[in-house]
Parts: sequence; C-alpha cells; structure tokens
Amino acid sequence: MDTTVPAPDAQPVLPRAEWVKTLPQTIVASCVLFLDAEDRILLLRYAEGQPGAGLWGLPGGMLDHGEDPLGAACREVCEETGIVLDRPPRFLGYDHRADVKGTGPVIDFYFYGGRLPAPLSVRRSAEHDDDGLFALADLESTELTPRLPTLTALHTAALTGTVVCLREGLPR
Repeated sequence: MDTTVPAPDAQPVLPRAEWVKTLPQTIVASCVLFLDAEDRILLLRYAEGQPGAGLWGLPGGMLDHGEDPLGAACREVCEETGIVLDRPPRFLGYDHRADVKGTGPVIDFYFYGGRLPAPLSVRRSAEHDDDGLFALADLESTELTPRLPTLTALHTAALTGTVVCLREGLPR
C-alpha cells in the first residue's frame, strides 16, 4: 500500500505548451565594436524619431526571426554602416539586463569587428544621423546607449583578446 502524501504546496505539472508560455520572453540583440588605429571606438548617433534619438551606440540591433547572434551582427553592421565584414567578427561577450524599460529581459551579444581602415567611410542608414570615432576618455559626457563601463569592458576585451560577461552593463 502506497502511504506517500503529496506535499501541500506541490504545484501540478503543466503540459509543455502551457509551461513554455510561463517562461520569460527575452529580447536578443547583437552589436559590433570597431576600433581605429588609435583605439578609438566607432559609434553611431540615433536620428530624431528613433528610439534613443540623440544617443550614441555601437552598430547593431535586434535579431530577426530565426537569425543567430553572429548573423545578426554582420547584417546590422552592413545595414547601419555599409561595412561588409570579410571575416566573422570575434565574440567579445554578452550583457544580461533583467528588465529594460518594462519590456523584460534583454541579452546583448557583443563582437569585435577589428580595426577600421583610414580614412573611414561610413554609409549610415536613416536610423542614424551621425557617426564618429571616440576615445574612452572623451565619452564621459556623451549620452550613450551602452553605459561607459560596458564600452570600457568591451574595449579592454577587444585589446586583450578576452571575453567579458556583463550584468546590467557592469562586469561580473
């Protein structure tokens, strides 16, 4: 005779399709860091009418349905700058943000696209109204989409060949 008694707080097991609906829906994006010969970072400024208008950020964006982070990084770079990567960019790390503006979790994948040739020729999309090369020291008063500690950690990872894991834009 079975004398086991279920725990009073035991939750019933949901069918898989229902259980999946209870999981957090995560937004995934990919960005690419480029440096010039002076270790300055290429940033793009979001145009008026865009989410984040006036803010500077790395080339990149959200993954399309069925797209992987590396593929999205290459596509976004080409769309936003006109730069076609001749080889896959190197993985630099990721940033997990628990809740971005009430939309829920976001995971940003970061890649290093290498050194930019001089002179730099960027063909911006309509999404951006300016581009520039910035030294980290020049960014303290610049309005940024990634936080300065995020860019600093990515810059260091690019120069040292390491990978960085970030949480809320800060190294763990």
